[in-house]
Amino acid sequence: RSSDLHSSVVMEDAEATPQPALQGLLPSREFLSSRKGQLLLAEVVLSFTTFICYVASFAVAFMTVPLLEFLLALFYFYAYSSKLNEKFKGIHWPVSDFVRCVTAAIIYFAISIAAVSKYYDGASKAAGVFGFIAVVVYAIDFYITFNDLTKVMKQRDSSDATDRKS
Repeated sequence: RSSDLHSSVVMEDAEATPQPALQGLLPSREFLSSRKGQLLLAEVVLSFTTFICYVASFAVAFMTVPLLEFLLALFYFYAYSSKLNEKFKGIHWPVSDFVRCVTAAIIYFAISIAAVSKYYDGASKAAGVFGFIAVVVYAIDFYITFNDLTKVMKQRDSSDATDRKS
């Protein structure tokens, strides 16, 4: 009887506390509530949805772009949420993120126009619409990233100018 009581207490403890190995893979609530976390999550979801729509459409040739953007957005989502950007200083994260967002917005815009204008099936039209929404999300992301980059560059310039004067 006491072993039954002990095993039920152990099972309740296991259910109540999350596993540390799994918790390390999940992004923090702080990151998910941040602007960057929400933008990256939107990019992941939109890219995956657009990919599924292209796979189901006659415009299947365009599926590579959303797949690559999904994988890249997922990588950046994981990198920022696990703070890999602070651990690996050799990569200039804001610049690479800016380039990723600019190229994604341009390419999504081009393939969305092609999908909506050349193909007449519903999945192609849906992929085009999700692509246009992705263009807006990526454009917001690169605009915010660009503003953050200019602030950092201005701070560097002002600190370099004070160093030269002294």
